[in-house]
Amino acid sequence: MPADPYWNTNVARHPGIVRAVPDGCGDALDVGCGDGLLARKLTARAKRVTGIDSSPEMIARAREQAGGPEFVEGDFLTADLPAEGYDFICSVATIHHMDFEPALARMRDLLRPGGTLIVVGLAREATAADWARWAAATPIVRIIKVLRRASVPEGMPSTAPAMSYGEVRAAAARLLPGVRYRWHVLRRYSLTWRKP
Repeated sequence: MPADPYWNTNVARHPGIVRAVPDGCGDALDVGCGDGLLARKLTARAKRVTGIDSSPEMIARAREQAGGPEFVEGDFLTADLPAEGYDFICSVATIHHMDFEPALARMRDLLRPGGTLIVVGLAREATAADWARWAAATPIVRIIKVLRRASVPEGMPSTAPAMSYGEVRAAAARLLPGVRYRWHVLRRYSLTWRKP
């Protein structure tokens, strides 16, 4: 596979996401696919890949690239997507742009039984422990970003997260019983869940 055209703290999570695609995956969905970089990677592990994003500019860029996924421009919460239609759903640095609980519930509902969901997100520091982790991680993050020449595609939407790490973890536990929550040094959390 060719080298990534750019690197950032979201792209850093891609290898783990691709490895998590279940064997024999038929249909995969990338929620908030941006320029389609991760969706194109998923085609190596899934028969059919769909990327959805609300940004017309990002979807136009995704469609310009070769690679095979279908790209849908639209609001994930209202788009016409098949219920229990996917074996694998992922979302990277997108859920904080949406209403968290309805978005996570929709991802859950779109998964087939036995399907896997991975959400990588951003949250805000709210506790002393959060701030201590932030203080410890910040020099590492800055060094890695400089060494890897971190960048984002022009026009990529961004917004600050409204929910704290604790709020994310509590809401995810309510909506996805048995979800695995992890905090990552590059200031991201991940949720991994398999639908019963």
